[in-house]
Amino acid sequence: MGLFKLFLLPCVLGVLPGLGSGVDRALSVNLFEELQLGESYAGVYEAQGPNNETKAFQFQDSWRKVRVRGPVAERIAAKLRQRSEFTLLVTLKQERLNTGVLLSIHDAGQKFLEVESSGPQSELRVHYWSREVGPRSEVFPYSLADGRWHKLSLAVAGARMALHVDCNRIYERAIEPPWMDLSNETSVWLGQRNKAHGYFKGIMQDVILLASNQGYVVQCPDLNRTCPTCNDFHGLVQKIMELQDVLARTSNKLARAEEKMRTLDGCSCNRTCTADGGVVYREQDSWVDGCRNCTCLNATVRCEPLSCPRLQCPPHNAAAYVPGACCKECQPVCLFRGRMYVEGERRSVRDSAGNCLLYQCQEGAMGKVGDWSCPTLSCPESEQISLTDRCCKVCRGHDFCMEGWVERCVENSECVNLEAGAYCSCQDGYRAARDDSAFCQARCVAKCLNYSGYGISF
Repeated sequence: MGLFKLFLLPCVLGVLPGLGSGVDRALSVNLFEELQLGESYAGVYEAQGPNNETKAFQFQDSWRKVRVRGPVAERIAAKLRQRSEFTLLVTLKQERLNTGVLLSIHDAGQKFLEVESSGPQSELRVHYWSREVGPRSEVFPYSLADGRWHKLSLAVAGARMALHVDCNRIYERAIEPPWMDLSNETSVWLGQRNKAHGYFKGIMQDVILLASNQGYVVQCPDLNRTCPTCNDFHGLVQKIMELQDVLARTSNKLARAEEKMRTLDGCSCNRTCTADGGVVYREQDSWVDGCRNCTCLNATVRCEPLSCPRLQCPPHNAAAYVPGACCKECQPVCLFRGRMYVEGERRSVRDSAGNCLLYQCQEGAMGKVGDWSCPTLSCPESEQISLTDRCCKVCRGHDFCMEGWVERCVENSECVNLEAGAYCSCQDGYRAARDDSAFCQARCVAKCLNYSGYGISF
């Protein structure tokens, strides 16, 4: 019972340290209340959240534009301008495998604060601006995009950044002090980076900015108690007894493990690397990963950009990308009405009677495509546009990414819709490994080290 007495003593004396004496509401901005989200924002719909006292909103679609303007943006700029302490609080349920920006505060290319959650990479990225070194990023290996509700608190206090998830301190690290040199022209976006990128998919509730580094106590008030209750104390006693039992069993296992280690003293071990997908390579093994040549050196995966050979294609062939390959390959081409088409490309033309004919390049010849029909469009004729690769019109704002483009944007790349098509664009922090941006790699000055345990490139 000596351990229990040691714990109880500071509680009786009232000196158990707390986490703060409260948060000044005058320093906070509730973005949902200020924006008055609702039917006025396309792609944002009221939903059910865990807190019945406040509203929750579902963010979907890829044409929304949730931007803070006018007096609200000026109030945010005034509260955060040149401050070294602030907290972002968000309650969210993010769709699985979604990569989206929760909040972005930027001005003329300077990201003063941007918080992005990546489902595929299982990480939280925080981009900010430092007065001394310029743009900075902190990456926390943690998955929020799991389809479940989470409470997120990101607190900055000068040269320290702390991440709380569901009232648990997950990370705390030293950072370059941020510089919030905000002007009244600073852009503030919610649920997206801008009008074309970083769309968050899921539900958010209670999005609050606080000009204080102790803001997490708003989400988790029990963390601010100076002394546990009787029920808390009895629960802690039970936990201590359980830990003592675990310690005893662990000590026995450790003793057995040490005994086994003595029998392995004469063994030699080979270093290995584990790449993405769980594949194990031996020391000095080499392989191709997307657009990179990778080698296992000193039990670490080291990757360099892949160098593609210069192609000399025979007549009636041209260099073109094929699915799953990083470098171009010689492919048969079709010549049709003075233009070259690669395998699979289509072109629509009108005959003398005004009928639309659709042709497709197949094995070096343009063949007519038959048995096609146009669906009924839901938009007025003034909003319908014609395209050169099909006979059927589409509505303005058509989602071309859903027509196979998502599969083309392979590694660290995302599909972006245009008015008459789509293209691949590298995510922030990555550069194109080939000219169509379907494969992207981390921006590195020297060789990139890919730590497969976290899926992060430096």
